[in-house]
Amino acid sequence: MKTKQVLGQVTDFDLKLIRLFKTVSESGGFSAAESVLGISRSAISIHMSDLEKRLGMRLCQRGRGGFSLTDEGAQVLQATEAMLMAIEDFRSEVNEINSELRGELNIGLMNSLVTQPQMRITNALKALKNQGPGVSINISMSTPSEIERGVIDGRLHIGVVPMNTQVSGLEYDLLYEEKSNLYCSAEHPFFEHSDAIERDQLHTVDAVIPSYRMTAEAIGLHQLLRCGATASDREGLAFLVLTGKYLGFLPDHFADKWVNSGQMRKINPDELFFHTRLATITRKGRRPNLILETFLAAL
Repeated sequence: MKTKQVLGQVTDFDLKLIRLFKTVSESGGFSAAESVLGISRSAISIHMSDLEKRLGMRLCQRGRGGFSLTDEGAQVLQATEAMLMAIEDFRSEVNEINSELRGELNIGLMNSLVTQPQMRITNALKALKNQGPGVSINISMSTPSEIERGVIDGRLHIGVVPMNTQVSGLEYDLLYEEKSNLYCSAEHPFFEHSDAIERDQLHTVDAVIPSYRMTAEAIGLHQLLRCGATASDREGLAFLVLTGKYLGFLPDHFADKWVNSGQMRKINPDELFFHTRLATITRKGRRPNLILETFLAAL
């Protein structure tokens, strides 16, 4: 019976290889990780082989069948994430002791928030950087559900999502309230008479419907439409509305650039609209983090 290899002391080089393995796993393979890591596939392959020899196990399958983690590789990835989180917790606690803002702030955002006229996120990031020039800010653009998962499992310190239904384990604080209207593009048949479309006409054309969670008010208005496509975020909605083949609800601040250039119009703006509350989310029971608290105070 083959004796399992026992891992001894974890060196700095081991940590470098482990971080590389995490990046390759998150990228979905060696090719996709090349641009992230800034090294060639052959170099990545050598480093992965070194790590597998060091750990005494096969971490992934690679070849014509594509990239995939082995069962052992999936367990090592889980242990890697826990270890890196512990390192980040240690760094945060040391930062508290030093009373200096050093470390990382990992933020999860939905797309299109940058056009919010209040610019609260932008201004808070500026204030944080002024107070802690050494702080590393990492922004991840994703869907609301993925942002919530990231905050819960510790990959993200904070996120911004619609305040539709609250997930246990998260704290929600109102940040913005935005208004969304129904839009069509200049190539759509409704464009010339966009302020006089009867509700029963809405079902005669295709519309793009969000695949993410919505409020009851938003759901009620979307039920007036005929679903011809779905999109996981607001940018996807805009892509399809701009084809001239679909109607779609978009936040006004996001659609303004196309309205001002004559590429979009609101449909029945006095009645076909809803409001969405956007909130910051943080994990309940989180450890003290001076960087996060400074950012929240600036918000």
